[in-house]
Amino acid sequence: MAKMTRKCSDSPSCSVDYAFRRIGGKYKGRILWSLNEYKVIRFGELGRVLADVTTKMLTQTLRELEKDDLIVRKVYHQVPPMVEYSLSETGMELIPFITHLKEWGDQKMAKAKSKKKESTLLS
Repeated sequence: MAKMTRKCSDSPSCSVDYAFRRIGGKYKGRILWSLNEYKVIRFGELGRVLADVTTKMLTQTLRELEKDDLIVRKVYHQVPPMVEYSLSETGMELIPFITHLKEWGDQKMAKAKSKKKESTLLS
């Protein structure tokens, strides 16, 4: 059976795939949300905010976000070196959508917690 392939530009889901490749992943949403909250943050501070993210993974994810023009990396040439991160204009455009996803997540988590509590009381 011949495999049917279409170019991404022919598919209505192409833009969805494009968007989720940019913001998908375990830490990208949390990094973008943290940059929204702190506005400008240094690498070490961001590492403390996202304590469960390894230095290697944080570095890799920040590089991907910078490459996709979602964040801005500003390097200060001093000793010791200092690097600050902030949202780019493109990154700021995502915040209303991330806010909506956060609110959705809050609702679903509260509902799941309520169901768990309810089932615990019944057992």
